[in-house]
Amino acid sequence: MSEDCKEGSACAVDYSQETKRIDFNKFRHEYVISAIVFVLLIIGILLDYNNLLFFDQDDSLIWFFVLYIVIGGKTIIQALILMLSRDFYNEFVLMTIATLGAFLINSYAEAVAVMLFYVVGELFQEAAVNKAKNSIEALLKVQVDAVTVLEKGIPVIKHPNKVKIGQIIQVKPGEKVALDGVLVSELGTLNTAALTGESVPDNKKKGETVLAGMININTPIEIKVTTKYADTKLSKILKLVQEATGRKAKTQLLVSRLAKVYTPIVFWLAIALVIIPYFFLGDAYVFQMWFQRALIFLVISCPCALVISIPLGYFGGIGAASHNGILFKGSNFLELLTKVDTIVMDKTGTLTKGVFEVQNIVSENFDKELLVNLTAVLEANSTHPIADAIVKYANITDNRFESYNVEEISGYGLKGEVNNYKILAGNAKLLDKFKIPYSEKLKEITETIVIIAINGVYAGYITIADTLKDDAKNAISALHSIKKISKVVMLSGDKQLVVDKIAKQLGIDEAIGGLLPEDKINEVEKLKKEGRIIAFIGDGINDAPVITIADVGMAMGGLGSDAAIETADVVIQTDQPSRIATAIKISNSTTNIIWQNIILALGVKILVLILGAFGMATLWEAVIADVGVALLAILNAVRLQKMKWS
Repeated sequence: MSEDCKEGSACAVDYSQETKRIDFNKFRHEYVISAIVFVLLIIGILLDYNNLLFFDQDDSLIWFFVLYIVIGGKTIIQALILMLSRDFYNEFVLMTIATLGAFLINSYAEAVAVMLFYVVGELFQEAAVNKAKNSIEALLKVQVDAVTVLEKGIPVIKHPNKVKIGQIIQVKPGEKVALDGVLVSELGTLNTAALTGESVPDNKKKGETVLAGMININTPIEIKVTTKYADTKLSKILKLVQEATGRKAKTQLLVSRLAKVYTPIVFWLAIALVIIPYFFLGDAYVFQMWFQRALIFLVISCPCALVISIPLGYFGGIGAASHNGILFKGSNFLELLTKVDTIVMDKTGTLTKGVFEVQNIVSENFDKELLVNLTAVLEANSTHPIADAIVKYANITDNRFESYNVEEISGYGLKGEVNNYKILAGNAKLLDKFKIPYSEKLKEITETIVIIAINGVYAGYITIADTLKDDAKNAISALHSIKKISKVVMLSGDKQLVVDKIAKQLGIDEAIGGLLPEDKINEVEKLKKEGRIIAFIGDGINDAPVITIADVGMAMGGLGSDAAIETADVVIQTDQPSRIATAIKISNSTTNIIWQNIILALGVKILVLILGAFGMATLWEAVIADVGVALLAILNAVRLQKMKWS
């Protein structure tokens, strides 16, 4: 360990650049070899074709066999290893048998060409898989290995897992936030793209939540840690991403099983193609002709286009989703989401911001600004979210106001004095208690209401409500535009009047309010009994049971509860309801592309297999068809990374 890397210091080694360099060198080396072999193959074909005196049949065999070993050595070794372990039915064995067989019938150039195109195809496939994985791996590189902790005002560098809850960390401009916490500084501007996919800077105020993975943009900020390193939202999301690639969809499993059955069938059919004609043709039987047809049969039967394009498609779908702040816990959920026909969602935190804000202020025979200021000074003595909303709205900087004799009456509101004013601020029951008359129409207001009396006289009221998320209306509209989605339902524990109002604003098909967590489960169960495939979206601890029983459970991951995130199948890290439709669109496109690849690969293979069996296809045509189908499937799958989803 170097002097600069003592225990507790920031000495993280970044292996990512080294890995990239190794990968690049590997591909460059293999592509160069392939290019040289291709040039020498063309030269060999020209020399052989022109029957030059110094290039007889023996020279031709040596020339092409050397090229064959150079380009196909790894494939041959892999085939031998697999054959020794009694695994005969795979693309390595098929290619080795087919190409060595070509040498036996003096088709030297074809043998080299088959192996060359196969190897180049494999390189393209590997490059495409790496490209699809990069968007996922990019997310895995946002963790921070060192953090500045303020201990008695002195900055100390530590690994994030050494930082305790309650400690203050400092984040300089350009640095990533290492741990979840609340902003201690007055203001901070952060880039949340790594977590949400949104490039627009997010302005945070003192007391607001800051998550690990965000990047500080402007001035140094200080954050009070609220979560251990292992329990941060980012750590949990990264774990989900790493687990996601291991969970296979039914289509992927189906194709894997198909390949295991398909490969031995075509292998034995190729052998049958050599043997059976002998019993029917007698003296007209030509071994070399039927052996060549069998080799063509083996080349085209290689299932690599099928085997690689399916997982590549799912990698592409998961990668495209992560770019948009959506995390699928497995490719199986990508496929399952395409079958959903009913969207059920929670209200608070899903369609609304989950933060109370002042909506309206009405004063009666009293100065409106003074009414707000007096109420805010009184409410500053309470920790209730409604009180916080009023204080935040008033934003009083005038220190002339002073409260005293403040009393919080549980279930009613606040009573106290501000300067020379005696104030009551609370619900209707508070004014009833002190026998202060007010308009009965106030009881018809759907929002949360704070009624205010000053010096024993009704003075006005302030309405407070949870505001809709900016994209809530577009989210519902986008869901209705998806053909498969026939119904959008909202379930909430809020008053039915409030729920109906929001449903009407957003265009939701059905809204049910006044529900307890167990009631939400009952409502989802009713829909499932109707034969509907349900996706439920929520964010709170109380939503976790419903997320679990839904066919596809989705959670708002930015500020959602750990319980909801852990039980969900899909996590929307941006907290934007519009991403629900995006997730469905990505799932639909991924599944469409995968089935396109399956149909293309099987269709072309069956056609060329038939042509080969009847002697209407050469080895050249077989290899071009095989590699061509594989490349088309790859290019089709890579399209997912280029598509626009919003």
